[in-house]
Amino acid sequence: MTDYLLEMKNIVKQFDGVRALNGIDIKVRPGECIGLCGENGAGKSTLMKVLSGVYPHGTWDGEILWQGSPLRAQSIRETEDAGIVIIHQELMLVPELSVAENIFLGNEITLPGGRMDYDAMNRRAEELLAELNIRDVNVVLPVKQYGGGYQQLIEIAKALNKKARILILDEPSSSLTASEISVLLDIVRSLKAKGVACVYISHKLDEIAAICDTIVTIRDGQHIATTPMSEMNIDRIIAQMVGREMNQLYPERKHTPGEVVFEARNVCCFDADNPQRKRVDNISFSLRKGEILGIAGLVGAGRTELVSAIFGAYEGPCTSEVWLDGRKLDTSTPLKSIRCGLAMVPEDRKHHGIVPDLCVGHNMTLSVLQEFSHATRISDAEELRTVRGEIDRLKVKTSSPFLPITGLSGGNQQKAVLSKMLLTKPRILILDEPTRGVDVGAKFEIYQLMLNLAAEGVSIIMVSSELQEVLGVSDRVLVIGEGQLRGDFVNDGLTQETVLAAALVH
Repeated sequence: MTDYLLEMKNIVKQFDGVRALNGIDIKVRPGECIGLCGENGAGKSTLMKVLSGVYPHGTWDGEILWQGSPLRAQSIRETEDAGIVIIHQELMLVPELSVAENIFLGNEITLPGGRMDYDAMNRRAEELLAELNIRDVNVVLPVKQYGGGYQQLIEIAKALNKKARILILDEPSSSLTASEISVLLDIVRSLKAKGVACVYISHKLDEIAAICDTIVTIRDGQHIATTPMSEMNIDRIIAQMVGREMNQLYPERKHTPGEVVFEARNVCCFDADNPQRKRVDNISFSLRKGEILGIAGLVGAGRTELVSAIFGAYEGPCTSEVWLDGRKLDTSTPLKSIRCGLAMVPEDRKHHGIVPDLCVGHNMTLSVLQEFSHATRISDAEELRTVRGEIDRLKVKTSSPFLPITGLSGGNQQKAVLSKMLLTKPRILILDEPTRGVDVGAKFEIYQLMLNLAAEGVSIIMVSSELQEVLGVSDRVLVIGEGQLRGDFVNDGLTQETVLAAALVH
């Protein structure tokens, strides 16, 4: 009898002749938490799709042993029946259905005759949430009534209902607050204590260090190392991931901002559903040429609303004055803003950044198609030349410009969205959570790109939930709290404590 619940041996997966996975090995014991680490495009999600049956047996080489016996699953249903359940980075909930209906989706409890037994499903849903120590959710309400943190926990309840023996968590905390992350880690600890194995994929290495027993590192589709966490630290994990020591997580800032070129005056945003509630309350600020302005604040403070209003992308009622070079601009729509020299990379790349049906190259050139058009035709050769240049400049990992953009890792999708906006040659670049779901190596590349742009005179506004990131790359920091400007600090010896104190002041 084997000690291992799961063994993946010499897994190889190819796409169009390119090896995305080249001989990966993983072993997992009951109650063990494996931290799967690697840069964007390293092959983590591909490996988990092999394990969970998204890629059926026969489309990859190697062997999967489940409790010592070969597993040759042809579908997700087969792997879930065995006890292997994956929670994807993009949650698979139906917003209009109730919490209980989502938990039982595809596994409904039925009465004689085929009608659904809602009483039984509601009771069981409450029991599952109670196991996760969640007692303030009404299981009959639509899941859309609850925020991202609760929805992530509802996904875990859904996995427990499928009697998961091994739970795969792919970037589970990317949209959670610090308190919600703490709850999530406690739940993973309790699952481990009950013998449930976990594979935890995250770019937040402090979470990996806190929760994982063993670290498996892959790089460019190859297995680099399997090491007990007791022998590792965050610096060693980074070194294994990127193949080099990263003593400096942020590039050195060498540019000096120039004169004031941009102003946002009296920005007010009202809640789209409740126009009586102000989300942004009369905020004004200026921006200098070549300056990187970080915007910090707690979740829900109004940071995204502020930059969306400036760019003409806020969905509710809002008012603002936007000035560039002493001239008042019309930024009432994103298109008008782009024509005025503004560009914005949105927080939610899946819904607002990419067009999933298009390839990598066509996503990049969407904002500047007129540059390749002659009369009624687009020059494919000119467009392709530009795309290849952008792929090289931003180091986008893709086998082809014609690959569907959904085939790229999250970090490489983010680079494509960045490219789309940079091709407009903006004077003012707004970046909302530019490194969310991006690995440490790609983060460094994005920071370096920001500093290079600033040195060329581009002014940058960056919203980030990571205080360390704000302090690592910004020249100046605005602190937003409850829709109000709480602080405007030059980033010279500025500390996280000072920024947090300003955010929390009433």
